[in-house]
Amino acid sequence: MKTRLSLFYLLLLPILFVSAVIGVCIGSTPIGWREVLHVLGLKFLPQGWLDPGSVTPADLVVVWLIRIPRVLVAAFVGAGLASSGVIMQALFRNPLAEPSLVGAGPGAVLGGVISFVAGWSVISVVSLPLAAMLGALLALALVYAMATRGGVTPVTTLLLAGVAAGSLLSALSSLLLSLNIVNWQMAQEIVFWMMGGLDARTWTHFWMCAPFVLMGLLAALLQARDLDLLQQGEETAASLGVDVESAKRMLTLTAAILTGASVAVAGLVGFVGLIVPHGVRLVLGPSNRALLPASALAGAAFLILCDLVARTIHHPAEIRLGIVTALSGGPIFIWLLMRRYRDVTVG
Repeated sequence: MKTRLSLFYLLLLPILFVSAVIGVCIGSTPIGWREVLHVLGLKFLPQGWLDPGSVTPADLVVVWLIRIPRVLVAAFVGAGLASSGVIMQALFRNPLAEPSLVGAGPGAVLGGVISFVAGWSVISVVSLPLAAMLGALLALALVYAMATRGGVTPVTTLLLAGVAAGSLLSALSSLLLSLNIVNWQMAQEIVFWMMGGLDARTWTHFWMCAPFVLMGLLAALLQARDLDLLQQGEETAASLGVDVESAKRMLTLTAAILTGASVAVAGLVGFVGLIVPHGVRLVLGPSNRALLPASALAGAAFLILCDLVARTIHHPAEIRLGIVTALSGGPIFIWLLMRRYRDVTVG
């Protein structure tokens, strides 16, 4: 297992680094890696170590204010969605589970749509992410209220309540969109945001997302043992000293925070929380202590590359990020399913 994990990181870390560098260098205005290093040096090295005239003001703006924040936001969104997917798949003991299963994704979308319709998104750039995160947490509270009876929340009931609440919240988002379709500019902004995308992301979006993703990932790692035991069944976990109901509440809250923070700054980006954890699990096995950081890094690399494709394949127009993740993740997931089915049949 240790050898497999070491080989996995030996392959993944260079891919993540190279994808991040390419993401910063490639765009409507190509910038060489030396200029990128000069910009980073001017920002982080002591004043006077580098000549400020070594890069143009335009390169400084493009690299530091546009591309680096976008790549970092893509990395943290990918990490957040993949980590949330690991939690959901282990908690529900289902490799087809994904981050929006307990209503956090549709709740975040509804919060974002309300921000658009109410005009808050025009007033402040942070109102949209805040409304989306609040929507995710309120959706989780609604799902838990529906699924809990007498202090007990059966996983099956939680799943059904999440599906029902997600459908209701998605319908409300569509209703608000249809009621405001006459305002074409607003409707276009809502549709584009619901399709996912990282255009015009800044350092503000990074700081709105990164702390919550890091906090969620740390919380998930601290709960990795409980998650491993719950994956074996609630009775087994309880017999080994796990407070099952408290663990489920904390794990679903962690997944909701990771999902809400990601959707808040990127819109609804599908397949990352489904395909990445499932693929990493096939390579590394079921241990969530190993899966969580590995899936986070794999999700970061996957979304950086998908965003790079989204903004370069049809230049100068951008394809929405959610479309690229679905088109790239769908065939991979079908291949994994067929491979697994073939292995089971042969076995």
